[in-house]
Amino acid sequence: MADGVHRVVVLVLDGAKPLDVGIPAQVFTNRPSMPYAVHVCGAAPGLVAGGDGLAYHVAEGLDAFDAADTVFIPGYRNPDREEPPAEVVAALRAAHARGVRLAAISTGAFALAATGLLDGKRATTHWHYTRELARRHPAILVDEDVLFVDEGEVLTSAGAASGIDLCLHLVRRDHGVALANHVARRLVAAPYRSGGQVQYIPRSVPEAVGEHFAATRQWALERLDEPLALEDLARNANVSARTLSRRFVEETGYTPTQWILRARVDRARELLERSGLGVEQIAARVGLGTGSNLRLHFQRILGTSPSEYRKTFARPGGAMSAETRSGGAMLAETGEPSAVV
Repeated sequence: MADGVHRVVVLVLDGAKPLDVGIPAQVFTNRPSMPYAVHVCGAAPGLVAGGDGLAYHVAEGLDAFDAADTVFIPGYRNPDREEPPAEVVAALRAAHARGVRLAAISTGAFALAATGLLDGKRATTHWHYTRELARRHPAILVDEDVLFVDEGEVLTSAGAASGIDLCLHLVRRDHGVALANHVARRLVAAPYRSGGQVQYIPRSVPEAVGEHFAATRQWALERLDEPLALEDLARNANVSARTLSRRFVEETGYTPTQWILRARVDRARELLERSGLGVEQIAARVGLGTGSNLRLHFQRILGTSPSEYRKTFARPGGAMSAETRSGGAMLAETGEPSAVV
């Protein structure tokens, strides 16, 4: 990482899916508000045949990995029939050995799996290919029911749109929730969907409950400083507490109680990043009561203390740019919390 700029390299393989290539390039875009620089490479410089009738002209080959901090492997066509090039596999292994973070979107997981770096770890891919990934790489703990999996320096995500969730997760991990919300606003995307949220698999009779519960989540976010019981949310949603609990997990990956707690911790993160309020004041504002209660949940959910989090992510003097301030408003506008678990 040179001059505080994190170098993201997007690897374009034969048959690369356009959306998978575009997601990290768009999220980590080269602009003054972003502490990232994006480069695109192939197995060799030149023309790369893509999927869906597109082709890519890349200026760099695998030597682009030499200066990378994170390498993304977008999904590509026919991963169940074609092995990734041996030189690509070797370059990914060497990059990982140097401490480079590797992240696969959708079927890019097959190229990452070929390195052996996922053996003994959890991973996911598009639901259509999870069984094939498990069959070809039995040492991997394939989870077909999640949007993405973070195993530290190796990460995988499900189908194309979940690549946005993975990228926002990494921005949040690197630089905090305010910047992640700013990026989500720019993309017109929900700032957070749980990595544990179930992948979409077609059902015979889909349940049309998303919009209703989105309104209830918004209602709850506007009242985080008040007591919020399961019955309160169920009353607002006009369903029974049992129905709310069941369908809430389907929509968000969390029970209502877990979601409210993470929303409160997430609001506390924003206040730590962007204000000079003390821990006791923040605890009261987010409905956690006392500083000790906030510290307890912060440690359980984020693995750190409020003071350490503030040291890592707060702007000097609690100031923020107008651009980031407008991005932070995304939490209230979308009705989605953005906590790392």
